[in-house]
Amino acid sequence: MHLNFRGHFSLLVVVFLAACAPSARADDKKAADGAPRFLRMTRTEEGNALGLESAIVRYVARDAGREGPTVDLVAAVHVAEAAYYEELNRRFRDYDAVLYELIAPEGTRIPKGGVKTGGSAVSMLQTMMTRVLELDFQLNKVDYTVGNFVHADMTPEQFAATMKNRGESAFQTFFRMIGYAMAKQGDRAPFGGDLRLLAAVFDKDRALAMKRVLAEEFQHMEGSLAAINGPDGSTLITERNNVALAVLRRQFDAGKKKVAIFYGAGHMFDFEQRLQDDFGLAPVETTWLTAWDLTAAEDRGNRSPPGASRPEGPQGKNSVEPSGQPGRARVAPEPRQ
Repeated sequence: MHLNFRGHFSLLVVVFLAACAPSARADDKKAADGAPRFLRMTRTEEGNALGLESAIVRYVARDAGREGPTVDLVAAVHVAEAAYYEELNRRFRDYDAVLYELIAPEGTRIPKGGVKTGGSAVSMLQTMMTRVLELDFQLNKVDYTVGNFVHADMTPEQFAATMKNRGESAFQTFFRMIGYAMAKQGDRAPFGGDLRLLAAVFDKDRALAMKRVLAEEFQHMEGSLAAINGPDGSTLITERNNVALAVLRRQFDAGKKKVAIFYGAGHMFDFEQRLQDDFGLAPVETTWLTAWDLTAAEDRGNRSPPGASRPEGPQGKNSVEPSGQPGRARVAPEPRQ
């Protein structure tokens, strides 16, 4: 079975998202009740695209309720609207510590405004994606210089050594993803996505059209994390999460009470399981932020701007009414315990 045009382009996007520092994948795994957990595409009742949204899920101690420490899993979308990152910057000021991902030498500080992109393949792909989709890159918009930001990831040397010890390689991860993409093609109508992507390239609003197609593709990527992670975990997810959770314990030991873990959505299911099993924490509420605005320009006056928060409604149903200006959060209780 060959990998068709849609498969090549989608795989390219996933490889870019996975290879960026920090790493990311659009992950549409679902909670036990079938609702999206950390990343979702929302629609109107008529089925029109509204946005691609990422979650902030709060966890508190089961035995201490809201009196104990809290951890927020902040699912990052690494290429998104500027307003999304502005809203994250505003929210990050309220935490005692924000643990962030970045495979970099110890002591590395990302200057405000990001770093100059080099001539590597990842850098060129990053530039292409931000220009084609008319979005911004996370490292250029998130303010990593604030005092409560704490590096919680591997160094390049640790990452390489761990991969070697586990018998892993970048090629192994890449071919796992290819195999998964090829297997998934058998479950979809032939050429439909290809034609939509080709039409998007020539659309008068190319950026919007392509974002809509890619957001749809993200909805079909269930299982991509398992394909990358493998049955015994992986350096990319499991081992890096180990490092972050060790930093979390040190923050608790230092007396920090309100902590955020700011990592790509693909890491969040492992984090969630470990917070429940190893830290005795349980989810209590979810807040949704719009990362990509998928509405047409003429319709944007009737809905909240990118970055605006949106609650999870009863039983995980999407709320489609406007949620107001960024910062006016309406948060629903977490329906899953």
